[in-house]
Amino acid sequence: MNAHAEHAVMRNGSKSFAFATRLLGREAADRAAIIYAWCRRADDAVDEVPAAEAPAAVARLRAELDAGGDEFAAVRAACGIPRMYADAMLDGMAADAAGTRYATWRALDGYCYQVASSVGLMMCHVFGLRDERALIHAAHLGIAMQLTNICRDVAEDWARGRLYLPDELVPGLAPSGPLPRERLRPAIAATLQRAEAFYASGDRGIRDLPWRAGLAVRAARRIYARIGREIERRGCDPLAGRAVVPGWRKGMLALGALGHQLVTWSRRPARAPRATLSLGEAVSPPPDVSLFLEAAGVG
Repeated sequence: MNAHAEHAVMRNGSKSFAFATRLLGREAADRAAIIYAWCRRADDAVDEVPAAEAPAAVARLRAELDAGGDEFAAVRAACGIPRMYADAMLDGMAADAAGTRYATWRALDGYCYQVASSVGLMMCHVFGLRDERALIHAAHLGIAMQLTNICRDVAEDWARGRLYLPDELVPGLAPSGPLPRERLRPAIAATLQRAEAFYASGDRGIRDLPWRAGLAVRAARRIYARIGREIERRGCDPLAGRAVVPGWRKGMLALGALGHQLVTWSRRPARAPRATLSLGEAVSPPPDVSLFLEAAGVG
């Protein structure tokens, strides 16, 4: 497997994920890079074309998914990654193309599942983890990270005519004209607080991962949560500039993740074997997404 180009895409698109991926073994890192590159291309297909062309771009991606034959298809086949995860990602991209707004928290959580949990669930199959309970925690971690992304990118999204913060937080607010920073600050703070509940649920699944995978996920989780803390340090001001975590801080967070991983791994209780999902099976939110989300303890 030659994933040099995909690793470059990851480094350019997400320094946080690229940093965490370095903690994986070579094969898992290459597969992670290929998955990330496909997801990045799907996102760019919507963000980097005129709005009128975005639906056609999503349709082309679905056709490519049907055709297979690329490295992403090879990774899905090798790891038993269900097609539904890639479809969920494209459903989220289609929502972006349509300019979908989210009236409630639950509606926004469902979108976060599509564009972020789907990636985490694909990675669970790369790691060889198919325990249903652990997969649910992985999905919650994806929601937490996407909520953090939303808070970080409010100004950038506003410039594109988008607002992901739910209407119940900012009723009647449309993404046009000058950005109303003072109305958005409390909404950003509330969204970061909600993300914390999903991070806490995600933490409960990390101990079920293999050693190196658990270390990489712990590091990524800490780095993303640190982005949220930086946003809070800036008063949740959407015009304060893009919140980033410098390289030295990422190193410190990785060391902290290593320490936590060592302690947690040594204290893991012996467990009776649990039934695992077969290759090709998957976890997804049921028709009533609220039932899926209740597992995180989020109202």
